[in-house]
Amino acid sequence: MGTTFFTSCSFSWRHHQQIIPSRTKIAADARESGLIEGEMEKICGVWKRRTVLVSGGSLISSAVLGFPGEGFAVVKQGFLAGRVPGLSEPDEQGWRTYRRPDEKSGGHGVGWSPIIPYAFSVPQDWEEVPVSIADLGGTEIDLRFASPKEGRISVIVAPVLRFSDNLGDHAEIELIGPPEKVISAFGPEVIGENVEGKVLSINVAKHSGRTYYQYELEPPHVLITATAAGNRFYLFNVTGNGLQWKRHYKDLKRIAESFRVV
Repeated sequence: MGTTFFTSCSFSWRHHQQIIPSRTKIAADARESGLIEGEMEKICGVWKRRTVLVSGGSLISSAVLGFPGEGFAVVKQGFLAGRVPGLSEPDEQGWRTYRRPDEKSGGHGVGWSPIIPYAFSVPQDWEEVPVSIADLGGTEIDLRFASPKEGRISVIVAPVLRFSDNLGDHAEIELIGPPEKVISAFGPEVIGENVEGKVLSINVAKHSGRTYYQYELEPPHVLITATAAGNRFYLFNVTGNGLQWKRHYKDLKRIAESFRVV
C-alpha cells in the first residue's frame, strides 16, 4: 500500500534558464551524421538544455522531455530492434500491466549497469509507439505509449551522473532534490514552457520503500511521476488533449499513479 505524505500544494518558480546551441553547429553535426534536412530543422527549432542547482552542486541534463505531436501512429508490438513486448493479458477490468522487459536494449552505453525495470498499468486499447532515432529526447526517451481515444505516455530514464556526480549507484529522488526543485528543473521540458502558475498539486508517496514525486500540471494537461533507482532518474509522463482529459481523467490519473520501479 502506498503512503501519501502531502497533497495539493501550489507554488511559483523562478524562470527556468535554457541554453540553445547554435543552428550552425547543429547543422554541421546533422550533415556529418546524415540527418535529412527536415529532421535537422526540427531538432534546431526545439533543442534545449536544463540547469538547476541542487545541494550546492549542479543538476544538468541535455534531454528534451516534451511530448511529440498527436500524429504518432499507434502500432502493435513486435520484436523490432530495441522493442520487446512487455504487456500482460487484460485483467477483469480490461487493464494490462506493462513491465520493461529485461531483454530490451538501451543502457546509455558502455560502463552503465542495466536499467532497473519499471511497470505501469493501462487500459486495453493502449499500445507501444516506436521511439524514432530522430526523437528529440534522444536515448533518454526509453518508451512511448499512446491511445487514440485517451492520450499519450512517455518514460524518461536518465543517468543520474548527468545531474550530480556524488549520487553513486543507489540514488534516491530525495538526493536529487525536493519536489519543488525537481518540477522546476524538469517540468519546463515536459510541457515546453515554464511551470510557474501551472502546478496544481504535488504528492509525495512511498511504495515498497521507494519515494515517488507526483505532479499535476495545467495547462497543458499533464501528470508527472518522478523517482530514482540504481544510477538512473525516472520520469513518467501522462498527457491528453482537452477532450481526452475531460472524458478520461480518471483513467489517466490511475495510469500516472500506477508507475513503479520494480
